[in-house]
Amino acid sequence: MAVNRRTFLGGSLLAALSLLVLPGRARAMGGTLPEVGQPAPAFDLDGVAPSADGTVVTTHRSQADFRGRWLALYFYPKDFTSGCTLEARGFQRDLETFHARNAEVVGVSADDPDAHLSFCGSEGLAYPLLSDPGGAVSRRYGSWLAPFSARHTFLIDPDGVLRASWVAVRPSGHSQEVLAELARLQGETAA
Repeated sequence: MAVNRRTFLGGSLLAALSLLVLPGRARAMGGTLPEVGQPAPAFDLDGVAPSADGTVVTTHRSQADFRGRWLALYFYPKDFTSGCTLEARGFQRDLETFHARNAEVVGVSADDPDAHLSFCGSEGLAYPLLSDPGGAVSRRYGSWLAPFSARHTFLIDPDGVLRASWVAVRPSGHSQEVLAELARLQGETAA
């Protein structure tokens, strides 16, 4: 099943209601969740990211840009909302630890790059935020509840394989959950 069992069992009622179990597949209201252990769905989106001099600039990023590194890809509803701001701040707070573990963090929402630029600037975010206005990528990740992306997170390994997923994430402390799973998975692959 594509859903991280620990997260699902401890998750909110929304998580339970948003899933329909189909034979061998987990289906969310926003599309079919990708399966853990399978290649992560590709993405290729415009957005914003920090430049070499620390300023935030518009960019274009694809999944291929992150090959060779772990990737915490998180989907969220909207810039400047309380839960999304709390979640973004958590990932920013832990960004150095992600980098020390050979991992990048990328956020995805339906907001346009201009909104992301403002959000990154106001919150001091030093990781990419990508724009998925029609929800094409969000649908591939089972995260589209038009007109927003649902709050889901996916951990992708350096070879592009999905290793963990969280559905209907609670923003507080979520970055720490992802880091703990990353450490566990890296421990397994090192053994």
